[in-house]
Amino acid sequence: MSLERELKKRADHKCELCSNDEHLQVYTLAPAKEESLDKSLLACKTCVGQIEDKETTDVNHWRCLNDSMWSEHQAVQVAAWRMLSRLRNEGWPQDLLDMMYMEDEVLEFAKATGEGEADPEKLIHRDVNGVVLQVGDSVVLIKDLKVKGSSMIAKQGTAVRNIRLDHENEKYIEGKVGPTLTVIITDYVKKI
Repeated sequence: MSLERELKKRADHKCELCSNDEHLQVYTLAPAKEESLDKSLLACKTCVGQIEDKETTDVNHWRCLNDSMWSEHQAVQVAAWRMLSRLRNEGWPQDLLDMMYMEDEVLEFAKATGEGEADPEKLIHRDVNGVVLQVGDSVVLIKDLKVKGSSMIAKQGTAVRNIRLDHENEKYIEGKVGPTLTVIITDYVKKI
């Protein structure tokens, strides 16, 4: 029996990650060179595309891992662990990772691609409580701040929505305070 047929039978003709039943293909996990039941899974085009290209990752698509991470098959466990590790800064994936259990050799294979390791070059913006800030988050000011270039004072409790992150300094974010786009120091904000 061919590997594809065995995987389709194992997966009931559905993506083993998100349960989609269209555009299915055999996906072999790196760094494995040869297709095998332990290192391959049946996945849809959407999942494979997002696994291979981090830029196209849709966080909400991966909420399906809440179910598939419990698979008895090693390849599915490894793929789930890698995606949860990639998305861990979103909050809920870290909770799932904390619940997940894998045998030592399976976990070692999951870590083989370097997924889940912190990128030393990447700046991480954190609010006053240490919560990671992402582009598009909303924050609230925890003290009155003078807005440079105007006579306006942004009052404590003012919400700043849809923030942007400074790519050169992890202490700076940008957001609109009233009509003015301004730079705000992360030590004076709390994520909503």
